[in-house]
Amino acid sequence: MSGRVGDLSPKQAEALEEFRERIQDVLPLLPAQHDHFLLRWLRGKSVTMVLIVCFHCICVQVIEKYLSGGMCGFDREGSPIWWDVIGPVDPKGLFLSASKQDFIKSKIRDCEMLQKECDLQSERLGRHVEAITMIYDCEGLGLKHLWKPAIETYGEILTMFEDNYPEGLKRLFVIKAPKLFPVAYNLVKHFLSEITRNKIIVLGGNWQEVLLNYIDPEQLPAAYGGKLTDPDGDSRCRTKIHYAGTVPTSYYVRESVKVDYEQCLTVSRGSSQQLEYEILFPGCVLRWQFSSDGADIGFGVFMKGKIGERQNAGQMQEVVPSQRYNAHLVPEDGSLTCSEPGVCEYRTARQRHISDF
Repeated sequence: MSGRVGDLSPKQAEALEEFRERIQDVLPLLPAQHDHFLLRWLRGKSVTMVLIVCFHCICVQVIEKYLSGGMCGFDREGSPIWWDVIGPVDPKGLFLSASKQDFIKSKIRDCEMLQKECDLQSERLGRHVEAITMIYDCEGLGLKHLWKPAIETYGEILTMFEDNYPEGLKRLFVIKAPKLFPVAYNLVKHFLSEITRNKIIVLGGNWQEVLLNYIDPEQLPAAYGGKLTDPDGDSRCRTKIHYAGTVPTSYYVRESVKVDYEQCLTVSRGSSQQLEYEILFPGCVLRWQFSSDGADIGFGVFMKGKIGERQNAGQMQEVVPSQRYNAHLVPEDGSLTCSEPGVCEYRTARQRHISDF
């Protein structure tokens, strides 16, 4: 039998049905769903390849739907404006649904698109346009955005931009920055050159007024103080700026993201280990992620007065209650905003091996 529609043996028909069932979840993402298309893959013995294509389609779709940002408008000098809307982004959901390489590739595509837009503007205006204006809307910036894998990937993207698009940034406005912004900025600023850092402008409550000094109202979305809207009247210009959101778990392709831990501890059964971190002032953010080998692990966070002082759990203030975690199955992570200075101590108990940063 030829293995084509209308000329299938019982075994070939069974294989087609089994193949269709196996890829049911990703079938809508394929270029075609009919039997003619699927049989081409079966005849070519490329079932593995079609599954790879399906996986790639899922990753691309997730990034397109749930990674925020977009080009919208031009500043008063004709430079393209790129918007990043940080708050709605779901870093962990994105990384459980796509790879780091997928994110970097998407940002390269964005950079290339913006470079082409600069070239087009140069032709339209009859003068050279070589840099863009960026606006970071940081409303909703929270601890979830300070997740270690996300920070590391963002650092790689910043390095890529610095290395391959020199002087591609004219200025970067940060608006609606919460109290957590300095913490987030300190985590990534070492990826930026001094020249780039000097182009970052953190605006206060008068940010709309300042933006209008650099951007004509007709080029600024109405939601940000201008007059620009989508054809349907949407003041946020969602046809140009993606506002992201929580990634549905149905897109997840992995249960966890591998983390390169900075510290490893061996904890004998029935014993405990402690890690101390000094909190210098109120409002400091303490984050942790840990995994264990072989079995579950007890974990808690305690507050004490002096660094290096050995105390048992009953003598310290318990700020994150001790409990057992199946960290050998899925890495655990969490965070704590410290309300007062002191020494925070991570305490782990009864486990053969634990990794922590």
